[in-house]
Amino acid sequence: MSTCDTICPGLASAHVRAIAPYQPGKPISELARELGLEEGDIVKLASNENPLGPSPLALAAAQDALYDMALYPDGAGFALKTRLSAKLGVATNQVVLGNGSNDVLDMAARAFLTAGTSSVYSQHAFAVYPIATQTMGAQGIAVAATNYGHDLAAMRAAIRDDTRVLWIANPNNPTGTFLPWSEIEAFLDIVPPHVLVVLDEAYGEYLPPAERGDTTAWLARFPNLLISRTFSKAYGLAGLRVGYGLGHAGLIDLLNRVRHPFNVNAPALAAAEAALDDEAFLARSYALNTAGMAQLTAGLAELDIETVPSKGNFLLARVGDAARINADLLRRGVIVRPVANYGLPEFLRVSVGLAGQNARFLDALRAVLAAPDACGRKACL
Repeated sequence: MSTCDTICPGLASAHVRAIAPYQPGKPISELARELGLEEGDIVKLASNENPLGPSPLALAAAQDALYDMALYPDGAGFALKTRLSAKLGVATNQVVLGNGSNDVLDMAARAFLTAGTSSVYSQHAFAVYPIATQTMGAQGIAVAATNYGHDLAAMRAAIRDDTRVLWIANPNNPTGTFLPWSEIEAFLDIVPPHVLVVLDEAYGEYLPPAERGDTTAWLARFPNLLISRTFSKAYGLAGLRVGYGLGHAGLIDLLNRVRHPFNVNAPALAAAEAALDDEAFLARSYALNTAGMAQLTAGLAELDIETVPSKGNFLLARVGDAARINADLLRRGVIVRPVANYGLPEFLRVSVGLAGQNARFLDALRAVLAAPDACGRKACL
């Protein structure tokens, strides 16, 4: 029995002790230590990071900001909010900044959920939704997925009088599924006004241009809508942790009341502001992802591996004994993401990388499946 097993029950609430901690992708350095591998020989396709790295403009801005690291950052994030306001056509008081979009999600939970309330989310949706819910002592209501994605009709039916938050990820992580914006707009029309709808658009920049929706135009009609976005994915700033939320001014005021002071550091603020100006980098990121997705989809099809059609920068692959195959891939220096904790024990989530990284994964998977003791999709199902 650990020290916390004997001490913590008297210090922490039962709902906090029952939380299963978020499981991040394995770092390259950790795998290198565990297996004695060279870090440069390891490919990580586990955390949906941008394989191009950050925008050069963002990198330069972050480096310049380091000279003032002895000073606190602008706690209001004035410059970044002003740039977002101009780019998105919203007022600055409709923008809240977060230490990554996870911070914005956490603010929503802290502002609206308490013991005796509930939140609704889809099966196979982002793990932070149930974690944030449980942290506040609220009850999570997981609605069965349809084709690995959100069933909006069933989610509407799951709303109770005590429901205060409903979470939608579009595209969804980890499955990559996507709902047409017209369906979400129609859904917002029938959601009771006492329910905050959090629309998580972390992967929106990877959508084909024809499928990108102007969801900010809905804010005037739906004061119970919070749109969450991030600079961690297509903008390549995952290591700096900066995201933002958009909503009615009154809603954003409530989130600012629970937002921690100075929650976004100065290099992150500067980098995000500069990244917004680098449209060429964003276009390169989208093009690389489109090509990489085609490469992975075709390669997995050649191996007779089922995939879930994805609109993100990752792909869900049904490999059978995913835990064992993941362990074998790790031994070959390839890190992907097992998703048994999402109720998908036969699947691995693979982030789209550079062409060489994608090929390295496909070659490693081919070798694993061809091994005499391999337990691939056909053998295990």
